[in-house]
Amino acid sequence: MTRQESQAAWSNWKPLPGDWHPSRDVLAETLDGGQSFRWHHADGIWTGAWAGCAAQLRLLDGTLQWRAPKPLAKTVATALPRYLALDRDWTGLTDSLPWRSDAHLAQCVAAFPGLRILRQPFGETLLGFLCSATKQIGQIKQMCALLAERHGLPGDWPGQTPAGQPRDELGALSMSKRQTGTVRHRLPTWAELAVIPEKELRACLLGFRAKYIHGTAKFLAARPGWLEETESLPYAVAKARLLELPGVGEKIADCVLLFGAGRLEAFPVDTWVLKSLARRYGLTGWKPAPVALFGRTHFGPLAGLAQQYLFAWERKFGARLASPKL
Repeated sequence: MTRQESQAAWSNWKPLPGDWHPSRDVLAETLDGGQSFRWHHADGIWTGAWAGCAAQLRLLDGTLQWRAPKPLAKTVATALPRYLALDRDWTGLTDSLPWRSDAHLAQCVAAFPGLRILRQPFGETLLGFLCSATKQIGQIKQMCALLAERHGLPGDWPGQTPAGQPRDELGALSMSKRQTGTVRHRLPTWAELAVIPEKELRACLLGFRAKYIHGTAKFLAARPGWLEETESLPYAVAKARLLELPGVGEKIADCVLLFGAGRLEAFPVDTWVLKSLARRYGLTGWKPAPVALFGRTHFGPLAGLAQQYLFAWERKFGARLASPKL
């Protein structure tokens, strides 16, 4: 497909509805800061895919614009606002955080004005975070890309791989043939994953995570509707159910509920949050469980939103101001 043909396959750019006017840094942190692993940036355009949808976003003169593959434009027009959680009053929610009495939280909020929590498909969020154990964002994105390219159906959007395109030993597109910023395939569903041998999953660079994804797929295949029911349950009950899944611990469960179910009371504790709470709140040496309890108690019912501000600030500024060091 030529560049001209690819451009013609997309709908016209339109302003995103609502009043979200993020800076370039805040947009990047929202889409590519550890909440989601299916967005890619090139030439000022973000390209992402979720649940059979695909979209591109760009900032033009301070206005966030979107477009979609023409066959999906009507679907994406409805799905994208939900995915970006445009129906929530993020200004009001952020103002409700205890930043007035917490100087560090105040500087985190000031550094990332307009940061928000995505509302991603619950099942895809679970898959992404099962890939996340002991891995950095770039590596998780690579695993998700390989799962999609090897085991996901082709998406109905531009940038598809022509038949016979050279592939590497993993079955992925050869790096010389990849187009930066394109997303060509849907992630496999849990039903599709249930029939994929663990060995084939390991070939997607999953390592020990393949066992957990394979086991979770089998668990879900034996319990139709289990994920959908879990998503609708109260936070504590939903978290307890997620902890039944192979490979799902406290952090992954909280990530899935925060980024896939919009449960803002969830407080995921990863390395960056541990560093933040040790360096800025004096919790040096604390284990993840008591740190999570502190977070939910100190930051209140919107602890997950506070966590995302802490996480973003620590990644960008923390190394320069790390005192005391862990």
